[in-house]
Amino acid sequence: MDSRSRASRVYWSLFFVSTLLLAGMVAAACGGNSTTAAPSSSATGTANVMLSDPATCAGPTGPFAHVYITITDVQVHTSSTAGDNDGGWSDLTPGLSSQPKQIDLLGQANNQCFLATLGATQQLQAGKYQQIRLILADNAATVPNNLCGRSTNCVVLAADDSEHELLLSSESKTGLKIPSGQIASGGFTITAGQTKDLDIDFNTCASIVIQGNGQYRLKPVLHAGEVSTTSTSINGKVLDQATGNPVNGEVTVALEQKDANGVDRIVMSTLAGNDGAFVFCPIPSGTYNIVIDGEASDGTGYQPSIITGIANGQTVGTVNLYRGLAGAASVVQLSGGVTSQNSANQGTIADVAVSALEIVPVGGTTYTIPLLPNAQQPVATLALETGSSSSCSAGTDCATYTMLLPAGGPYLGAYSASGVSLSQVAPLATYVIDGLAFVPSSGGAVDCSPPEQQTPSYQLAAGGGAVIIKPLAFMQCQ
Repeated sequence: MDSRSRASRVYWSLFFVSTLLLAGMVAAACGGNSTTAAPSSSATGTANVMLSDPATCAGPTGPFAHVYITITDVQVHTSSTAGDNDGGWSDLTPGLSSQPKQIDLLGQANNQCFLATLGATQQLQAGKYQQIRLILADNAATVPNNLCGRSTNCVVLAADDSEHELLLSSESKTGLKIPSGQIASGGFTITAGQTKDLDIDFNTCASIVIQGNGQYRLKPVLHAGEVSTTSTSINGKVLDQATGNPVNGEVTVALEQKDANGVDRIVMSTLAGNDGAFVFCPIPSGTYNIVIDGEASDGTGYQPSIITGIANGQTVGTVNLYRGLAGAASVVQLSGGVTSQNSANQGTIADVAVSALEIVPVGGTTYTIPLLPNAQQPVATLALETGSSSSCSAGTDCATYTMLLPAGGPYLGAYSASGVSLSQVAPLATYVIDGLAFVPSSGGAVDCSPPEQQTPSYQLAAGGGAVIIKPLAFMQCQ
């Protein structure tokens, strides 16, 4: 498998052996804030933590040659509301505190699944666990055989092999958090009797923010759910519908599930290989939708192909991708801005995840459409940081963005073991730009009130071109 087919994720597979049951976890849906009783002391098992990360932002087509992070601990808690300093956190990797593990998130390109063991087996008591946190070493810490040189967490650019510190804040002290809302079924339940596996998905490319001053900062994007380490995958092959051959260019394949508001969000993404093949492995138990688009080497955009109702362990087979109108008419450039201010109507910094959504009339489902893959757009969605600038509106911090997307409407079809049949839903796309605000360096805590903003829908006209989008205005931010 070539480097272009590497999926954007890190897997931390916890093997609960001997006396464990990880109850059937399905879609990565938002959970409640309920608190579960403390784990029972009568049943324990062992946990072995492993990692892999194939990623779409890796060089030579992506901006990064390496992304190094140094892990000092992995912990879980039964309470969805437990604070950083509360008792009850269970340590899954106690050996890492004295011997931190430095991992290249873009390493081991030819292995699609498990790449590195993080720690020795560790007993874990029975109970429902609703929080997970990964603690990183401070950048000033001393790490044996440090691959970064000047810090313990860094990025290395593909263009010139220059090293840049990967800035952290609370991540090094309180951990990269996966709350119950980002764990399938709101948490994982362990009882005696069976062996199950837990996957933690770390979307590397969406987790790196380039700040206004040119520095790089970690903004983690994490999810978790039950997997099988031997047979759980979704795979298929994407071909140009007109030629029957793989696309001469880049193709993005996004694995999506609905959030609490019914919007299909990208949980993993990958680039199809030179032969059109793609695979997601391993993945949590559940049902998914796949959204595929691409850009030919001559800049022509391919219209999205959407396949619904795919369960883990299933093969999609061959999926057709339909080339849009010739040249520039096949793509649209959407440009807009984001502003943020606090309760005193003063500018304040916020992290904002920006996505392009499309409401498909058939079924009324809203899907996330990945950005067309090219050197300027190495990720499927945007991660912005607002900041102070003379161009900002009075009393706000701001950021601007530009997205290149397919101008044509999507093709839609339901999964079938005998093959997917796609039908065009609309000749031209209708987009809504969506923004989700987070507290910078918080490990994923939402910010602003409300934390989500959406623009009006924009129905495209024939001919592609450029569209100016209404700004996303976030207020009551921290």
